[in-house]
Amino acid sequence: GGVTIAGDYAVTSVVSGTTYTITITSPATSATGGGTVTAQYEYPTGLNVYSIGTGWGAGPWSRGTWGSGYSSGIGQQLRLWSNDNYGADLVIAPRGGPIFYWADSTGVGTRAQYLSSLANATTAASDNATFSGSATSITVSSAVAPNLYPYMVITGTNIPAGTKIASSYITGATTVPITTTTTGASSGTYTFSYAGSFVPSATYQVITSAIQEFVIAFGSNSYNPNNAATAFNPLLVRWSDQANAYQWIPELTNQSGEYLLTNGSYIMGARSTRQEILVWTDSCLYSMQYIGAPYVWGFQVLMDNISIMSPNSMITINNVTYWMGRDRFYMYSGRVEVLPCALRQYIFDDINQDQAYQVFAGANEAFNEVWWYYVSQSSRNTIVDKYVIYNYLDRVWYYGTMARSAWMQTGTQPYPVAADYNGRLLYHENGCDDLSTSATLPIDAYVQSSDFDIGDGHNFGFVWRILPDVNFNGSTTNQPSVTMTVKPRQNSGTPYGTADNPQVQSAQNYTTVPEYTIQQFDGQVYTRLRGRQMSFRIESNTLGVAWQLGTPRIDIRPDGRR
Repeated sequence: GGVTIAGDYAVTSVVSGTTYTITITSPATSATGGGTVTAQYEYPTGLNVYSIGTGWGAGPWSRGTWGSGYSSGIGQQLRLWSNDNYGADLVIAPRGGPIFYWADSTGVGTRAQYLSSLANATTAASDNATFSGSATSITVSSAVAPNLYPYMVITGTNIPAGTKIASSYITGATTVPITTTTTGASSGTYTFSYAGSFVPSATYQVITSAIQEFVIAFGSNSYNPNNAATAFNPLLVRWSDQANAYQWIPELTNQSGEYLLTNGSYIMGARSTRQEILVWTDSCLYSMQYIGAPYVWGFQVLMDNISIMSPNSMITINNVTYWMGRDRFYMYSGRVEVLPCALRQYIFDDINQDQAYQVFAGANEAFNEVWWYYVSQSSRNTIVDKYVIYNYLDRVWYYGTMARSAWMQTGTQPYPVAADYNGRLLYHENGCDDLSTSATLPIDAYVQSSDFDIGDGHNFGFVWRILPDVNFNGSTTNQPSVTMTVKPRQNSGTPYGTADNPQVQSAQNYTTVPEYTIQQFDGQVYTRLRGRQMSFRIESNTLGVAWQLGTPRIDIRPDGRR
C-alpha cells in the first residue's frame, strides 16, 4: 500500500510469542500490498535518560529471552556472577524465594538448591498436606499461593529434617517427588512450609562478605512478618543470616537483620575492602563493619557532603579506594581525601552529566593507574568514548580518547580485559599494535609537555641540539624510531612558531634479537628554533614500535631579548 518498511522501529506491543506490532509514521495509500522484510533485532538498551533504580536488573534488561530473566509465575529475578560460576550455574533470587543455582539451562524444572540443608527453615506460610502413595512422593492440596516460593519443606513423624520438595511450582492438588527418601509409615498428615519467602524482592546491589559469610542487599524492602512484599526503601541495608543465604528473617537465634541509613536520599553503591564495607549514598560515605551479635553490623559516617558519579565509579587498589565525584576525585585510605587534579576543569566540563551513570572505574596495576571511562559532551550516540587516568605512584594525571563499555583486571587474567562496542573482549597492555579491528593498525602513542620557560623567559633562547634518552624495549620491528618535536613560543598566549621534528632511530633489530642489550640509538639530533618558552613532544605511529622516555637534554644558548 505504498509503505516501505526500512530503518529502526520500536516494538510498540507484543501480541503473542511470535507476533508483535511496530508503527510506521507514513500512511498507507491502500489496504493491500506485501513483500519480504528482513529484520535484525537489537538488545534492549534501557532508558534514554536514567533514573534511580533502572539499568541492569531492572526495566527491559530483566525481561525477555536474554538470560530468561522473566518467566510467568516466577516474577522478577536477579542474576549474579563470580569468577567461579561465570557462564554457568547462574545464581538467581526470584521474588519471594531463596538464592539458588540453575542446575543447567533447560528451564525452571531443573532448579537445584545451592544450600546444604533446609532443616531450620522458618515457616512463612503453612498448611496441611496429605502424605500418601509411597515413601518418595507426596500429594499436596493447598490454599496458599505457593508459586512465589520455590521450595516446600516437609516436617512430621518419620520425615528426615530438611526434606523438601524440589520440583516445579505447586498449584492445587499436585503429586511431586521428595528429594530425600523417607522411612516408616507411608501415609499420614504432615505440615509443610515455604522457605525463603522474605528474601528481598528488590535491591540496588547485592554483594557478599566473604570472610563473615553474609549476603547483603543495599537498597531493599524491609522485613514485615505479615507482608513479604513491603515497600522498597532506597536507604535500607538488609543481610542474611551468617552462612545461611536463604534465611532473611531476623530472630534471636540467627544474625539476619537490617539497618536504615540516614544521610542521603538513596544508596549509590557498595564495595567490600579488607577490613570493612564502604557504602556510598548520594551525599555520604559510610563504613560498615562486622561487630557480631546482637547488632551484627555497625555503621559509621566517614564523610558527609560528598558526591559520587555512578554506582561503578569506585575501585579499590592496595586497600586504597578511589572514586569520581560530581565535580572532583576522592580517595579513602583510612580517611577521606580530595585528590588534587590538574585536569579537573577539563574533565568535568567535558563529561555529559546526563549520562553520569555510565561512568566506570578500572585498574591497570602494572602501571600503577586508576582509569575512569566517561561519556563526553561530543560523544555520538552517548557512548563511553573518553578516559582520565590517575597514576597513584607518580601522582600525575593524563587523559585520552577510547571507546570501551567495561573493564576488568583480576589476578586470573594476565592483562586487563576491556569490552568494546563491537561486542569484543580486548586485551590491553599486550603487544605494541592495535588488533581490535580486522586489520592490524599502529598505535598513535605520544607524550607532550606543557609550556616551559627558556631560563626565566626574559631572553630568547636558540635550541640547536637534543640529546635523546629513550629505549625501544618491547618493539617487534627492525630499527624502530620515534619523533621528538620542540615547539617554540615568542610569548605566552602567542601561537607556536615553526617546530622542529627530528627523528631518533634505534640501531637494533628487534625482530631477531631474542634479548635486550644496551640501547643504541641516535646520540644527538639537531634543531633550529628560537623562543622564550617551548613545549616538548615525543611520539610514534608505526607498526611494531614500543618505547620509553628517560631524561632527554636540550642544548640552548641565549639569543637576544626581543
